[in-house]
Amino acid sequence: MHEYIEKYLAYIEHNKNFSSQTLRAYRNDLNQYLSFIRDEGCKSLENVTRLIFRTFLAYLKKQEYSKTTVARKVVSIRSFYKYLCKEGFLECSPAENVRTPKQDRKLPGFMSISEIETLLDIPDSTSLPGLRDRAIMETLYSTGIRVSELASLNVADINYNNGLIKVRGKGKKERIVPVGNHALQSIRSYLDKRNSDSRALFLNNRNGRLTDRSVARMLEKHIKKAGMNPGISPHTFRHSFATHLLDRGADLRSVQELLGHANLSTTQIYTHITTERLKEVYNKAHPRA
Repeated sequence: MHEYIEKYLAYIEHNKNFSSQTLRAYRNDLNQYLSFIRDEGCKSLENVTRLIFRTFLAYLKKQEYSKTTVARKVVSIRSFYKYLCKEGFLECSPAENVRTPKQDRKLPGFMSISEIETLLDIPDSTSLPGLRDRAIMETLYSTGIRVSELASLNVADINYNNGLIKVRGKGKKERIVPVGNHALQSIRSYLDKRNSDSRALFLNNRNGRLTDRSVARMLEKHIKKAGMNPGISPHTFRHSFATHLLDRGADLRSVQELLGHANLSTTQIYTHITTERLKEVYNKAHPRA
């Protein structure tokens, strides 16, 4: 059974271009499932019935996993079975037509424009780390890119003349996104003072490429100094970017493209944010609300 899992993971890595994080999650999900069905007395995948698969879902619910996590595990296993059937290893899937648990739609948090401006003014613009930190935050807010995409940026990805950045997103897909003058100026100021010929755009103190976690730690430091909500993360810049664009009249399709979302439904959650804000303003301001 482990051999099937390894074949499947190799397939999705090379044919589906899944990220390393997704591959790790799928591996953990499938190994957990394998362990469960063995405990249920199944010596091979052919022995797994629809009832046993439903018993696994009940087990996940009992373990109090979030609906999002359960949904991902179901997708991982269903996709695994689909591959096995396609390759002729199995005749049918016990996970077929089993509904994924309905997920709660949690509205993402975002910052106001004044909060963004407050945070951008915190780094010390006379020091190299301060110039770098401001350039990072300016870039995150100006482009709406993911922190993993920011960490993988190279100096050559910045097109100053056209105000564009080449971004490598999920599934190794590349896209071009606009970047504002404030962010470009911050990047220039940082690079002018940086004494390194590294191809990576943002470097740590040891002259190596910054990681996602390094960016998060940097942000935590400035948030604490500003006395702001400790729940703010690098991803909050992305949420703020999308929300502010929609608030100011940007159309949903354009925001979808800027964010690099494969499906419009993923972007639509931001319309719920703007609607909730409108309702809040209405309830506060209208005399008969």
